[in-house]
Amino acid sequence: MKHICSKIETFKYYSSYLTTMETIFTKAVGSTPKIKVLEFLIEGRELDYSISDIAEGSGIGRTTLFRIWNDFIELNIVKNTRNIGNAKLYKLNISNPFVKKMVDLFDTLVIEPLNKRKKVVVKS
Repeated sequence: MKHICSKIETFKYYSSYLTTMETIFTKAVGSTPKIKVLEFLIEGRELDYSISDIAEGSGIGRTTLFRIWNDFIELNIVKNTRNIGNAKLYKLNISNPFVKKMVDLFDTLVIEPLNKRKKVVVKS
């Protein structure tokens, strides 16, 4: 049991470390709760998430997410994909022109440099 608890504590520490880390994307566009949510949704753009998952994955509190969530809905940044029981699941609305631009920016800042590094490693 002690071994399992230490693994859980390690995971909790690592998770909190990841959510407090500043990324290239947040360095470039800011580190507000809205940007953190947007970054989380862009990273997992193929998946849908519950409100709790979005808050946890973004590293913000549920109360903060509820405070800003209507903006995401009204601006059509997210769309409801399905309901499981009482939980509504949401996904990034890739067809929104603003979202397309933000995804392009994210890919330019984060994904393309990673792909370039992979090519350099493969060439060695």
